Amino acid sequence: MRILGISAYYHDSAAALVCDGSIVAAAQEERFTRKKHDSDFPKCATDYCLSEAGIQLDDVDFVVFYDKPFLKFERLLETYLAYAPRGFASFRLAMPAWLREKLFLKNLLQKELKAYAPKSNWEQRLLFSEHHLSHAASAFFPSPFEEAVVLTMDGVGEWATTSLAIGKGNELKVIKEIHFPHSLGLLYSAFTYYTGFKVNSGEYKVMGLAPYGKPRYVDMIMTHLINVKADGSFRLDMSYFDYCTGLTMTNAKFHQLFGAPPRTPEQRLTQREMDLAASIQAVTEQVVLRLGRAAAAETGMKNLCLAGGVALNCVANGKLLRDGSFENLWIQPAAGDAGGALGAALAGYHIYQKQVRTIKGNNQDAMQGGYLGPLFEQADIEHRLQAAGACFKVLDDETIVDACANGLAEGKALGWFQGRMEFGPRALGGRSILGDAKSPIMQSILNLKVKYRESFRPFAPSVLREDVADWFDLDSDSPYMLLVADVKENRRIAMTEEQQALFGIDKLNIPRSEIPAVTHVDYSARIQTVHAETNPRYHALIAKFKEKTGCPVIINTSFNVRGEPIVGSPEDAFRCFMGTDIELLAVGNCLLLKEDQDSSLKQNYETKFELD
Repeated sequence: MRILGISAYYHDSAAALVCDGSIVAAAQEERFTRKKHDSDFPKCATDYCLSEAGIQLDDVDFVVFYDKPFLKFERLLETYLAYAPRGFASFRLAMPAWLREKLFLKNLLQKELKAYAPKSNWEQRLLFSEHHLSHAASAFFPSPFEEAVVLTMDGVGEWATTSLAIGKGNELKVIKEIHFPHSLGLLYSAFTYYTGFKVNSGEYKVMGLAPYGKPRYVDMIMTHLINVKADGSFRLDMSYFDYCTGLTMTNAKFHQLFGAPPRTPEQRLTQREMDLAASIQAVTEQVVLRLGRAAAAETGMKNLCLAGGVALNCVANGKLLRDGSFENLWIQPAAGDAGGALGAALAGYHIYQKQVRTIKGNNQDAMQGGYLGPLFEQADIEHRLQAAGACFKVLDDETIVDACANGLAEGKALGWFQGRMEFGPRALGGRSILGDAKSPIMQSILNLKVKYRESFRPFAPSVLREDVADWFDLDSDSPYMLLVADVKENRRIAMTEEQQALFGIDKLNIPRSEIPAVTHVDYSARIQTVHAETNPRYHALIAKFKEKTGCPVIINTSFNVRGEPIVGSPEDAFRCFMGTDIELLAVGNCLLLKEDQDSSLKQNYETKFELD
C-alpha cells in the first residue's frame, strides 16, 4: 500500500511517501524552488517522491492532507465573532484568501492531483488528517517505541496548540488539548516579533540569543502574560496580544509592560533583547518540563515523543531529557509543518487503513537518519558541475575523505554535499558546511564571511557517537541535532571575572573550551551524534579528522546563506561555494578548490550573496 502525505498552503510545504509502512521519501518544496518557506502545492517534492519509488500518482492508494481546512476556517470565524468589531482589518485581509483558496482547498487539491492523474477518483482517494494528529503520527510511528506518550506543541493547528496523545502499536489517540488562542508557540513568537526577528523563522535566533542574557523578566511574564498550572496547562492574558484581532503579535499594553516599542530589525541588539530572549526561553522550559512531568505521572509510560514547532527548541528538549520523568525521548527531526506531510501519510497507513506497525528494534527509528531526500549519482554530479563551469577533480572514496579531513585540519571551510538530502530544518552531514571546532576564529568566519548572518549565532558540533560522552554531558543518541548539553567540565576554559562582566556579545570571542567554535557562552552545545550505520561517509570524515588532530568534533552548519533554503542540487552547492568564502567543496566524489575556479565566475556569484 502506497500513501502520499502533503502539507501546503500555510508555510513549509512538503511531500512524503510511505510504501507498506516504510518511509520511502520526504522533502520540502523550498529545496527545489529555492523559495524560502515555500507554501505552494509541493509539486516538485511530490515529483521527487514518486520518482524515488519509480511510480506514478495513479499507483498511489491515498493522498492525505495534513490538516482540516474547514476547522481552521471555523476558528477564524469564531475568533472574529468573539472579538468583533475589533480585528476587522485583519479579518478583511484574511477572508479573500480563505474564500478563494483555503475554504475550497479540497477542490484546489483535487485540481492539482488531477493534473497528475486525471482519471483517478480523488473524491475517494483524498483524505484529511487533523493537524495535531499529523504531528503526533510523525513523532510516534517512526519512533523506536512500541508505546509512548506523544506531546505536540506549536503555534496553532485547527484549534489545538498543545496536545497529548497515547501511541500503542499501530494505534494513536489524542487525549488532551489546549486550544487557541492559548499557545506556547505563539507566546514565543510574540517575543520573536518583539525582539525584532521574523515570526515563523526567527524563533531559533531568540533561542540562540538567550544565553547572552539574564532571565530578568520571568516573573513579569508569569505574572502578567501566562498563568501556568502545576500540570503545565496554561492560559494567556490576551489583552497583551494582538494576534487574534490585529496584524502584529503584540500590542500597546504589551509594549507598555516591557517599557518600549518592539525592536526593528535594523536596530542594534542590546542587553535588553538578550534578557528578553533569556526570559521567554526560561518560561518555555518551565512549561515544557511541567507538561512532561504531568504526562509521565498520569500515564506511567517511560517513553516520550515530541513534535510541533516548539519541539525544535533543543534547549528545552535537553532539559526534558535530563529531568528524568521519562526514560527515553525521541523527537521528529522535521518537527514543524513540513513533518506534517510525513505524519499525514503515516496516519493514513496506520490509523485510517489500520495497517500493522513494525518496530526495527535495537532502539533504531524508521527515519533512516533523516536522509530521505534526493540522491545524485556521480555521473549526474559531474555533468551538472561541468555545465555550471566548475573546475574539479574526481577522487576515489578514501582519497576524497582524506583530502577533506586535511582541509578541515588546515582551518578551511568545507562545503559537503553527499548522499541523500536531509528532511527537516537541520543539516545532518548531507548538505552541510563544515569547519574545525578547535579554531577560535572559525565561528566568526563562518557567520560573517560564509553564512552572512548575525555574529551571535552559535554553531552546532557533529561528534562521533562513540566519543560524545568524552566531550559533552551527554551519553545518548542525538542524531538529529535536537538536544542541547554542556561541554564537559574538563574540556572547558574558565572565564575570568573581567570576561564574565563583558557585554553579552562581547563574550563571543572569548575561548571557553577546547572546541570554542561550537561552545556557546553558557558552555552549551546543540549536539549531533554521527553514526556509521546511517551516514558512513560523514562518520569516516570525522574519524579521519580525529586521526589527524585528536579531536572527534567538527562544526556542522546548513549549506546555505542567510535568506536562502539549504542547497538542493549540485548547481546550488557550486553557486553557494562561489559566492562565499568556502574554500573547499566536495560534491559526491568531486573535489573543488576555490583557487582553481574561474575568477570571473566568483565575481558574478559574489554579487548575489550580500548580507541583508
